[in-house]
Parts: sequence; structure tokens; C-alpha cells
Amino acid sequence: MFKNHPKGLVAAALSNMGERFGYYIMNAVLLLFLCSKFGLDDTTSGVIYAVFYALIYVLSLVGGVIADRTQNYKGTIISGLAVMTLGYVLLSIPIMSTSANIGWLLPFTCVALLLIAFGNGLFKGNLQAIVGQMYDNLEADAAKEDEEALRIAKGKRDSGFQIFYVFINIGGLIAPFVAPLLRSWWLGVHNLTYNASLPELCHKYINAGGNLVGQDLDNINKLVSEVGGSAVSMDFCQQYLETFNTGVHYSFIASVVAMVISLLIFVVTKRSLPTPSKKEAQAVEDYSAEEKAAMASEIKRRLYALFAVLGVAIFFWFSFHQNGQSLSVFARDFVKTDAIPPEIWQAVNPFFVIALTPIIMAIFGALSRRGKSISTPRKIAIGMAIAAIAYIFLGVVSMLMDFPSGDSFRAMDQATQTAMKAGPWVLIVTYFFLTVAELFISPLGLSFVSKVAPKHLQGLCQGLWLGATAVGNLLIWIGPLMYNKMPLWQCWTVFAVVCVISMAIMLGMVKWLERIAK
Repeated sequence: MFKNHPKGLVAAALSNMGERFGYYIMNAVLLLFLCSKFGLDDTTSGVIYAVFYALIYVLSLVGGVIADRTQNYKGTIISGLAVMTLGYVLLSIPIMSTSANIGWLLPFTCVALLLIAFGNGLFKGNLQAIVGQMYDNLEADAAKEDEEALRIAKGKRDSGFQIFYVFINIGGLIAPFVAPLLRSWWLGVHNLTYNASLPELCHKYINAGGNLVGQDLDNINKLVSEVGGSAVSMDFCQQYLETFNTGVHYSFIASVVAMVISLLIFVVTKRSLPTPSKKEAQAVEDYSAEEKAAMASEIKRRLYALFAVLGVAIFFWFSFHQNGQSLSVFARDFVKTDAIPPEIWQAVNPFFVIALTPIIMAIFGALSRRGKSISTPRKIAIGMAIAAIAYIFLGVVSMLMDFPSGDSFRAMDQATQTAMKAGPWVLIVTYFFLTVAELFISPLGLSFVSKVAPKHLQGLCQGLWLGATAVGNLLIWIGPLMYNKMPLWQCWTVFAVVCVISMAIMLGMVKWLERIAK
């Protein structure tokens, strides 16, 4: 798999894997954690989640500008890892949320998330820029040999970013198991068991001063006995919430450990990674005035192409990142997850990434050897079509099973809810299609950016790709809003339509993009 790829690829991928492991521990539980800790509804938690997720990518622009101006990519990356570690340390402090302290505790939690987002902005895009520089160097060395060597070297970039992406998802595969494991262990220490629906009802009971009535009262009485309680009371609800959320806080300690490991890997291996500043400084000295004028026009063409692809990417991430929003609460509400916490389902996506990447790489490699290579822009268009299939499938299942809105579903009695739930196969099939779409878009989008990015703007351009992801993430809160207010088939249809329109736009630009990316 690593044959003829730059030696620094493994070092960069391992460093990223550790960071992603720590990040995905937190990401797997964030939406549900905000609901269970502070008693926020899905929509409010979704807005916080969306803003946090967007800031991660928006701040990558800041990180890219800092690295490009200082030409200190490695120092910027190390700073980012340190800032993220501090954010996770703050999140790991187990403080019970009450009506008396929520006024400062919720902002405190948001500050911790801001530190993680800022650190990620310093880290993520700049590491990707270094990987792109590896392949710039590989192609430059191959050009000194002959045209055939250069052709082979250029063919390595897409597969190199796919390998890099696999390492990200190794961390993402393991991480979602950590938080539920620690949470369930801590509940077990207190002779309690896990139930995803109980925290919301506990908050309702406390907010009502113990005077909960109707279906909610029947449901909480049933669930309290199931998790090991004797009877519902204010004391029990407060104990369950504190124990439940303290277990989640402990999982953030695992994120701190993962960040420290990632930092150590990067510091130890940084000498094997390229230093763009040295090569770029020499390149600038060698340009004549005429060459600089010609380059200005070429840079404009490349940036136009980049922004065109970014526009399509926005709508993919708006749809795909529902895995942490509406798809997460869909797993909680409409899927039989008695033995499997809803967070665990986020491991299905990275599992498919790891399992399917070698297959997709083999297919692309076989087509290339036969002279039938698929261009990166065309692969991205295919990916949008596959993402649409995922939501069409989910929409059809929701229509056939007559799933109502999330709010309507949770207002039903427990017996009706249980009878209506779908089997886990629904999520597995959905994530299969979304993962295939992701493999056609995300790593290849990074590869495309590295191809068209001007040499002196590599960090910024990778930041722009992540910035497009940020815009998509700013929109993902719409998912839980639709999920809770309309029949589910209508919610999933919206995402399918967005993907189809994006595919059509991408196909219309393919030939133009292919010319620029050559």
C-alpha cells in the first residue's frame, strides 16, 4: 500500500490518527452529552454542535494564514495540538449542572469547545498542506527522470490522500466505543445501567418540581425500574444525571491522553516531514518578472476552480455530517439499540472507510492501468450521487414504516415506541452508502486542493477546503429541526435533493475542472 509513496506519509498519518482518536471520542457523545448534562433540547444542542463544528473548519483558515505567513507549518501544528489538549482537559472536569451554576458552566463548556476548535484550526489544514508538499516534492523528483516517472508520481497523490484518510478513520473507529464504555462502567459502579431516553425525562421531572404528569410520568416510572432505581424521585433523577454525565467526563480524559500521544509522535517524526518554507523561498527567488505576471493569471484560474469545488463541498458536508446530528438522534429514537448505545453507530462509518478504501483504491488503480482513469472532479460528482442514494434509501424506509417526526415519536408511550423501531440494518446500509460517497469526495477533495493550490498559499487553500466544510456544518442544525418537526421521509428527502442538485452542478463543471487540474 505504501510502495513508492513519500516516507513521511506514515509519520503524518500516525500523528493525525492520534488527534482524530481524541477528537472522535468527544464528537461521538457531544450532541447527546449537551442534552443530558444541561437539559437542552435537540435543536439547541444541535446549534451549539453546528457552531462548534463550523469553527473547527473556519479557524483552519486562520491556521493556514499563520503558517503561510510565518512559513512555520510544524510549529503551528505543535501549537494546535497543545491548545486542543487544554480544551479536552477543561471538558474532563466533572461538574454537575444545576439551575444555580448553568449560567457559567454552559459558557465554560463552550470555551473548552472553542479551544478545541482553535487548536484544530492550527493543526488540521497545515498537516494536510505538508502531505500535499510531500507529493509536490515526489513529482518534482520524478520530473527530473522522465515523463513516465512523472505520470506515475502524479497518479500517487489521490491514493496517498486516501491512505492518509484511512489512518484518520482508524482513530475514528475505536473512539466511539470509549465514551459509552466509561459511562456504562461508572453507572455500574453506582449499581445503575444505561438508558439513552432517561436523561431527558429526568430533566423534565426536575424542571417540573417532581410534578410530572401524563405519558412522561408513565415513561419515566418504567425506565427508572429498568435502570436499577426503586422509584422515581428528585434525588434519583439528580443522582442518575450526575453519574451518567460524570462517566462521559471521564471519557474526555482518554481524549487528553490521545492528544499527548499525537503530539509526541509529531515531535519525534517532524524531521522526516518536508519544510515548505525552504523550498518556496528558493522558488520565489528564481521567478522573473515575466514569469510572475504569467503566474498571476494561472493563480486566478486555479482559485476559481477551487472555489467552484468548494461550493459543491458545502452541500456534501451539510448532508454527510448529519451523522453527528439527525442520524445520531435517529439511532437513539427509531433504531433498536438496547444492547448498543447510539454513539457506537458512529463507528460504522470509519469501519467502512477502512474496509472499503483498499477496494476503491484497487478499482481506481485498475482503471488507471487500462488508460481509463476517472478524474478527481468526476469522482466527486459520483460521490454526490451515492450520497443521494443513502438518503433516498432512508426516506423510502421511513415512508414504508410510517415514521412520524421525532417530537411526535417521543410523545408516544414506551410500548408503541418499541414496536415501531427499526432494526440496526437500516443504519448499516445508510452508513455504507454515505461512506462510499465520502471516499469519493473527502480524501479526493484534499487531493484536488493540493493539485490546484498555488505553492505559496498551500496552508490557506487547505484552510479554504475546511472553510467550505465549516459553512456546510453551520447548516447541519437544520437536520434536527426538520427531524423533530416533519415526518422523517420528508426530512431525508431534503438531503437527497440537495445531493442530486450538487451532483448535477459538479457534472456541468467537470471538463473545465479537468483542464485546470492537469
